[in-house]
Amino acid sequence: MSKGTYSLTTPIYYVNAAPHLGTAYTTIAADVVARYQRMNGFDVAFVTGMDEHGQKVADTAAERGMEPQAWCDSMEPAFRDAWDMLDITYTDFVRTTEPRQARSVQEFWQSIYDAGYLYKGTYEGWYCVHEETYYAESDLEKDEEGAFICPDCKRPVQLMSSGEENWFFKLSEFQEKLLAFYEENPGFIRPETRKNEIVSFVSRGLRDLSISRSTFDWGVPLPFDEGHVAYVWADALIAYLTGIGYADPERPGQFESFWPMNYHFVGKDIIRFHCVIWPAMLMAAGLPITHCVFGHGFLLTKGEKMSKSKGNALKPSDLVGVFGVDAYRYYFMSDVQFGHDGSISMERMVQVYNNELANTWGNLVSRVMNMTKKYFDGKVPAKCEGAADNPLRELAEALYAKYDVALAEVDFTSAADLVQELAQRANRYIEETEPFKLAKDESKADELSCVMYNLLETIRIVALYMAPFMPNTSAEVFSRLSLGDITDIADIEALSVWGLLPEGNAIEVGDPLFPRLDVDNLPDFE
Repeated sequence: MSKGTYSLTTPIYYVNAAPHLGTAYTTIAADVVARYQRMNGFDVAFVTGMDEHGQKVADTAAERGMEPQAWCDSMEPAFRDAWDMLDITYTDFVRTTEPRQARSVQEFWQSIYDAGYLYKGTYEGWYCVHEETYYAESDLEKDEEGAFICPDCKRPVQLMSSGEENWFFKLSEFQEKLLAFYEENPGFIRPETRKNEIVSFVSRGLRDLSISRSTFDWGVPLPFDEGHVAYVWADALIAYLTGIGYADPERPGQFESFWPMNYHFVGKDIIRFHCVIWPAMLMAAGLPITHCVFGHGFLLTKGEKMSKSKGNALKPSDLVGVFGVDAYRYYFMSDVQFGHDGSISMERMVQVYNNELANTWGNLVSRVMNMTKKYFDGKVPAKCEGAADNPLRELAEALYAKYDVALAEVDFTSAADLVQELAQRANRYIEETEPFKLAKDESKADELSCVMYNLLETIRIVALYMAPFMPNTSAEVFSRLSLGDITDIADIEALSVWGLLPEGNAIEVGDPLFPRLDVDNLPDFE
């Protein structure tokens, strides 16, 4: 029986840049949660996609001698191929140029128009072309020469003024409502540092938001004024709704089942859109608000945020080619604390790979499988019911409750540490029990059988909990234990019960899961 629904999103990624380590980081985080909650018995909706509208996209296409749609179409494989390579199990990939997205945008803004939260006016303000965002002067920063720059991307801003009429959303009317919502829902913005930033920003006052443009047509036409197209953020945010069936007659009941969502995972640079504009839009439309927006930190190389303009935004394939997909996923989820900025380096990646994967998890599997082949002809020995001290069972039986809390809180580092603790304890258990000595004494046959069963059962349980992080490796371990398809698991708690590994199952030794790496022989990406 399903425990119910669980839904989450990545940002709808901007189409002008191919996926890099930063976008992959967000997407893998969402995938780890999605995979775990499926194993935990939930019906999961996981939405991602491409943000394809706006002046910047039209300009980029023109620079390449292409129509905007052709340019966007040419970028789709970059995203889909990257997510396929990283084993991302999204349930919907929304392109904002799709007809279903246009239907969602039009229905959503029509409802806000009908509610009286839109008006026509002219705009003036400081505008960042790169971020496609207006800023109040009080929010701007200054460069070394005293010129105003964007607080997010640090590029110069322009004072834009036009007689062009646009449609404005009455964001200013939601200041007190938003502050009250933050107070009543303290878990809505995480981590706490992001919440403090947003509360401070909203408390200073909100300006109404221009949500349309009439000087170009690369966007979704507004239903109440077809001379205007929805501004990029007034379009892209609504893709979250499209991905679960909003305004879609072919998916009846799905939107109601999955909304509001459990999580929006975003980089900290776009939390104002998700924690101020988006909830105000939802309030105006009469819709519930997502339970949590989690604004994670940046990945840093040499102390700088990775970005295409700085030339330090690597492709995921650069590192997958060195470490493999599973080790890549594991490193970024286990070693970079989600919510904080994380400094990454090839040296540290190799250290984590060798210590936690090659020496601990991979070594455990190799040692135990080889001993099983040698001492029990490659078959799972009989388990020892009622045996005395079994530290592995004690740790394994406590694992679900702690791990479930960690991933519910998207504390990936703690979740990975819990599983590593069990794998490390199993390696120590080998040293304590010395099965290689027990095998030399026929009177110790029952004790040897008990020790080896405990180790094999521990491997089964470690593989279960490593699966959200490293799905391919866990599937391989399950195969070597002659168990079923790990992707079919829908009750990880029930399958965590000690003693479920059938005795007599054939064991396959196989190649090392994680051959050791030498940092001196690897490429340097810094």
